[in-house]
Amino acid sequence: MPTDIKIISAYDFVRATASGEFDFEMSKKALIEVASATAHLVNYRILLDTRKTQMQIAAGDLWHLARELSNLGKAFCQKTAVLCPTERFDDAAFFALCGQNRGFRIQAFTSFEDAIDWLSGIQPDASQR
Repeated sequence: MPTDIKIISAYDFVRATASGEFDFEMSKKALIEVASATAHLVNYRILLDTRKTQMQIAAGDLWHLARELSNLGKAFCQKTAVLCPTERFDDAAFFALCGQNRGFRIQAFTSFEDAIDWLSGIQPDASQR
């Protein structure tokens, strides 16, 4: 069955201050804009691609950003995959856990293919484990 996947780059919603620090308020506003732009879509899944983001985001900010997902529930009500580089997997997994605790189907991945497979509902082959 075909799956509609919307790829959202971290550049679409992660914002920094003039000093290069994570700007939560501006990022929240940008995330709301992204969610508003996708709210009319039906039966789609989201891939948040954070692989090229250089900015470190504190755990507290990740928690607050995940909390914002619950305010934008309609846009993120389907599966959401967070794609990240290996060295930031723990941060992405924490963000996903925060979202899962709020009832979202969200998972962290370091492999584009694994993220797409999960979003598409494809189960991994036992011989590939």
